[in-house]
Amino acid sequence: MSGGVSRYAEVRQDGGDRIGEGADPPAPAFVAALAGLSGMGPVRLRALLAASAPEQAWRSVLAGRAHLHPGLVGVTRGVDAALSGRWRAEARRVDVAGHWKAHADAGVGVKVKGDDGFPLPLLEDPESPAVLFHVGSLEVLEGPRVAVVGTRRCTAAGRATARELGHDLAAAGVCVVSGLAAGIDGEAHLGALAAASAAPAAVVATGLDVVYPPSNVALWRRVATSGCVLSEYPVGTRPERWRFPARNRIIAALADVVVVVESHARGGSLHTVDAALERDRPVMVVPGPVRSPASAGTNDLLAAGSPPVRDAADVLVALGLGAAAASRGRAAPRSPSEPFAAGVLEAFGWQPATIEQLAVRLGEPLGRLAVELASLEHEGWLMRTGSWYERTVPPR
Repeated sequence: MSGGVSRYAEVRQDGGDRIGEGADPPAPAFVAALAGLSGMGPVRLRALLAASAPEQAWRSVLAGRAHLHPGLVGVTRGVDAALSGRWRAEARRVDVAGHWKAHADAGVGVKVKGDDGFPLPLLEDPESPAVLFHVGSLEVLEGPRVAVVGTRRCTAAGRATARELGHDLAAAGVCVVSGLAAGIDGEAHLGALAAASAAPAAVVATGLDVVYPPSNVALWRRVATSGCVLSEYPVGTRPERWRFPARNRIIAALADVVVVVESHARGGSLHTVDAALERDRPVMVVPGPVRSPASAGTNDLLAAGSPPVRDAADVLVALGLGAAAASRGRAAPRSPSEPFAAGVLEAFGWQPATIEQLAVRLGEPLGRLAVELASLEHEGWLMRTGSWYERTVPPR
């Protein structure tokens, strides 16, 4: 498949909302078909379905009269005659029953707003999705939920922090919610999975048969198997830039607390922060080095008054679960057994350094340092990028 996108249709969903086959498609089939029209978007779909039944809305589209539909007249993102014509052309090529069956074949469950099992936080949200497509069980969203978000262009320290937070929150019984993106999102989910306790949930911006980024296909499978992956877009939906900030409002709406690990000054995770603040969700922030571009956005949030996160205990207190819950499943910190290796790590602190800088700090010859750095990198204590080394948290 072109465009850096992989197909994903291996995990089938359990539960009572399996899609059945039949001559007459049910109402949710028309919702799924409407949601798949190019340029439909959450706002337009909500407006259509607020004014008419799904099949009636579909007939209006088929007739080329969507721009005259009472639900879309006067809507901020209304529909003109040109878009209405494009929808008509697309709709005439859609086999609603076949499109509906494609979701069953991909193991995708469908919940229309108002159905039993539709997540309560989204049901009550002012920008609630009209429909949710999911793989896995939505029941994982019924307990406490924390969104862990951040930049794709994160540092090694940021990766390690996100993974540790994901692990310790899940071990304490918290559902870790994120966007399954590269970087901080993926690390938080990896940590949650490693805890083998509370199941994670992910909200994505594509159809559930389209993995983006394709490098995360194995992680998608693991999250869907143990928890759930959900989207407001039907199968076949490709990644488009506008869908990601739209997705972030769902992450914010699901979260009891949002934690930002690293964000650039204009990072995409700040869309999640804005959506959270609009919903009165607490936003907490992991402090970062003042000279690190990856922490510019998070440090701005700290300066504006967001509470800091030092570890999972801070988040659990904000959730009302108590700091003691953080000790469940937390592994004791380790340190190198050799004094020289421990001294090298201590000289790093938590900022990148070159071997020359370390030689000055420690007063050691470059040859001995090079051997030790190679050993620490191999053991997972350090990560190397070009001539720079950066300290990480070793694997648990």
